[in-house]
Amino acid sequence: MTPDVQPFRPDAAMVFAAGLGTRMRPITDALPKPLVRVAGKALIDHILDCLALVGVARAVVNVHHLPDQIEAHLRSRATPAVVISDERAKLLDQGGGIKKALPALGDKPFIICNTDAFWIEGASQNLERMARAWDPDKMDALLLVASTTTSVGVDWRGDFTMDPMGKLARRGETEVAPFVYSGVGLIKPELFREDPRDVFGLSAIFFDLARAGRLHGVRLDGLWLHVGTPEAIVEAERAIALSSR
Repeated sequence: MTPDVQPFRPDAAMVFAAGLGTRMRPITDALPKPLVRVAGKALIDHILDCLALVGVARAVVNVHHLPDQIEAHLRSRATPAVVISDERAKLLDQGGGIKKALPALGDKPFIICNTDAFWIEGASQNLERMARAWDPDKMDALLLVASTTTSVGVDWRGDFTMDPMGKLARRGETEVAPFVYSGVGLIKPELFREDPRDVFGLSAIFFDLARAGRLHGVRLDGLWLHVGTPEAIVEAERAIALSSR
């Protein structure tokens, strides 16, 4: 991006809060995973606070598992403004959740955010860096990716490789990839408008875009914390405590 061109400013985000949180059981038998507290703050608030810092005005939050608790928790939230996308009747997976929420997300590319991970910022703000890297002529989705080996709570072999131009490629079945998907990205709404399905995920969409050369990545600056299990809560809080010394 040339210096005289203003970076793209996403004004909406899709925040995924509808999952069952099965790996976090027994905690999630009575508490939805987005409300699990890490370092004194609910997971969903770690993400919403990051969105607020970069000026995202509207966060669409989908709900399914123990939805009343999430709605009550978010009721007083002013920034970003929260719009609830109700999936009580049927869990739609991430792609289907986006499709249902498109009227609230608007026509511009928007941020997508999982709620089982967040990060300790490095020298620069990651969502700002992602917005600056956005180039709609070259990409249909841009993912924030983190180091497989140094991130906290990563118990799989990574997700992507990335070339010097930032293009992402899917990890081979027997390979260990250097980057994991952080659960955060920028994506175009037109990828979902014409999809005939009600229930579908994001992974296949990402992999199709990667094969077409339309999936790019930005490496996270800082430390990524994946909080998918009760044990990972302890790991994340230990990492946060160490970083504040």
